[in-house]
Amino acid sequence: MAPKDPLRTVEEVHVSEEVPDSDTEKFDENGRSGATVRRLQVGAHLRALRRARGLSRDEAGYVIRASESKISRMELGRVSFKERDVTDLLKLYGVEDQAEHRRILTLVREANAPSWWQAYGDVLDTWFQSYLDLEQAAELIRTYEVQFVPGLLQTDAYARAVIRLGHSADGPEEIDRRARLRMARKQVLERADAPRLWAVLDEAVLLRPIGGVEVLRDQIRYLLEISRSPRVRLQVMPFAKGGHAALGGAFSILRFPHDKLPDVVYIEHLTGGLYLEKRDEVDRYAEAIGRLFIEAEQPDRTPAILQRRLEELD
Repeated sequence: MAPKDPLRTVEEVHVSEEVPDSDTEKFDENGRSGATVRRLQVGAHLRALRRARGLSRDEAGYVIRASESKISRMELGRVSFKERDVTDLLKLYGVEDQAEHRRILTLVREANAPSWWQAYGDVLDTWFQSYLDLEQAAELIRTYEVQFVPGLLQTDAYARAVIRLGHSADGPEEIDRRARLRMARKQVLERADAPRLWAVLDEAVLLRPIGGVEVLRDQIRYLLEISRSPRVRLQVMPFAKGGHAALGGAFSILRFPHDKLPDVVYIEHLTGGLYLEKRDEVDRYAEAIGRLFIEAEQPDRTPAILQRRLEELD
């Protein structure tokens, strides 16, 4: 079995049509899931119920006075839900258990609730909002970076330098707000149920003096420290390895502690992000990062590589 492992202005989501029956789906209640994940869960559940009844999207849409495309967006978790619509769909799908109605409506309210990052909405790019929810809900994040240290592993000074590169027209207050948002993201790694982070850094990341030599030096010291965490596995892809499986650029794969949610591949570019969920696309990226894990220097070599780079910067 293949391992489980965002380009429009806002986002583009591809979801596999192969969705298992979710009659026995279990939703965790530990608060880990963000609104985006809750929408995905509710949407997948509604889709499974519709299919079990042998109904088309057009037939479901007629009941709630909506189009086929609206039902599609609901089932893909791209829109918020109206409780009345969900109630009507549950009745159409033959769900008579009132306890089940209440359970699904509770999930709908959670899916519509504001996420923690909305306090930073003034400086948060629209296309990145879904990723923050996904990141907070993940149990495993695998990532390859070719230019920068991954956001979850950046120091404050390094993050500010990276942010200035992409937002040169912003004033000090906006830069500060963006940096504070990035530091808030890092708290996910401090939770008791923190996701595991497995990152491969191209050697160029350790050589490029983002923010200056001193900023880079402090950043590498931080990487050296956090590489010892049991929740973080850090590898370096040296230039000496030549070509490798991820020459196409940086990407991340997120896995969730929900059996019915597929892995998501996230690819960021200059003005947006691409989210991939089709099984064949995810499998190709999973294969690429699996090869990276083998081809890169092994994790137990990382401290020595980072220490050597620190000595070169002194």
